[in-house]
Amino acid sequence: MLNILSYANGLVIVCLILVGLMIFGKLKVTKMVESIVKFLIAIMATTSLVVLLMQTYNPDISQLVEKTTKSLNIIDLGWTPAAIITWSSAYNLLILFIMIIVNLILLRYHLTQTLDVDVFDIWHLSFVGLLAVYMGANFFVSLVFVIALGILKFINSDLMKPTFNDLMKSDGSPMTSTHMNYLMNPIVMLLNDLCTILIPKIDNISFNSAKLNKAVGFWSSKFATGFFVGVLIGLFGQIDVKDIFTLGLLLGAFVELFNVVGSWLTSALDPIIQVITNKLNQLVGTDIHFIGLDWAFLSSRPEVWSVANILAPCLIIEAFLLPGNKIIPLGGLIAMGITPSLLVVTRGKVMRMIVIGIVEIPIFLYSATLTAPFVTSMFKNILLSKNVNIGMIGSATKEGPIEQLLAIMIGKSSSGDVKFILITVACLIVYLLLFYWYATRMKKRNVSYTSDK
Repeated sequence: MLNILSYANGLVIVCLILVGLMIFGKLKVTKMVESIVKFLIAIMATTSLVVLLMQTYNPDISQLVEKTTKSLNIIDLGWTPAAIITWSSAYNLLILFIMIIVNLILLRYHLTQTLDVDVFDIWHLSFVGLLAVYMGANFFVSLVFVIALGILKFINSDLMKPTFNDLMKSDGSPMTSTHMNYLMNPIVMLLNDLCTILIPKIDNISFNSAKLNKAVGFWSSKFATGFFVGVLIGLFGQIDVKDIFTLGLLLGAFVELFNVVGSWLTSALDPIIQVITNKLNQLVGTDIHFIGLDWAFLSSRPEVWSVANILAPCLIIEAFLLPGNKIIPLGGLIAMGITPSLLVVTRGKVMRMIVIGIVEIPIFLYSATLTAPFVTSMFKNILLSKNVNIGMIGSATKEGPIEQLLAIMIGKSSSGDVKFILITVACLIVYLLLFYWYATRMKKRNVSYTSDK
């Protein structure tokens, strides 16, 4: 039973649960069929694309490794495959159910003011829990870890609300975010303070984000980034000129297609998400102040995109130079897992965002390298054919890198090694203390917002 809940081989169970939720929501039969068919198509399309990509791509990666002696043998496929494999697991629906209950309890006792309606992105929490189980953690230990992280997300959404108001110039809006990428805020705030000490005049450097975005235009698109990565791999691997451009065009097309397939997944889950959201609104009534959404309501801020465009080449350079890194950025090259947190903590100060982003990139790359065996294993569980060799896949800028590293440590601690257990406990304590320090700082910032009015 635990195996079915933990790994992505419970696709039938997932579909049955989704149908049950839609029946509970009194959706029409045609809508239910449409949703399930879209869900399965998104999964099958992703698996087919990955297999095709890896069969095309692996020979060129082997050539790159041979010519450069760099073991960049993990392919970054962005967020879509990671979301697909997590939503294909019954464990994800269990976490969704548990976190709804936790959210309602916290609202009931006024420990949070946020109702989380970002149902789709629950997969980020589930991903961390599944990773802990994969690495050897007890199933119930993984649940405790995930619930603790979920509670921190709710606390963080309350803490960030005044900053969101300031960034969006909308004091009357109930919008905040419970997205997992904001759990990077404590690290970013620490680096932000170091920036102030080490580069005291950093804020004197002006930067027009809107002009940069306009100038970059097409060249920051997913197709263009995929094309450039393909050309770069071809050049370093010293393959034929014709094959270099063929690889570039193929990678550009694949990155665009993964984005399209990701939209199919969100579209397939929309009816279920709407059912859950409606029921939550009925349960809590007017007893809420904030609505927890995806980070994307900040996408109108030009700093998010300009900094992502600047960090893209930095990601590639650091991937090649970083000792021990094995992942080559591709699908996650436009680093949406990095920039939202930078925007919130620095309040849109672009030079700070760039400097801090460059410094924290190694955390993402090392996390992606260490989690790649898990992602690859999970993905193989939903392949129609078990005899396909897809190589190693991962996600270079996956949200929650610190939490993923902690999940790995918790899993490995299950072996009973006292030294490793003590190190894991120490890391968890440091993590919580850093969050407490960050929360204290955010509360002071929020008081300053109030006093300025």
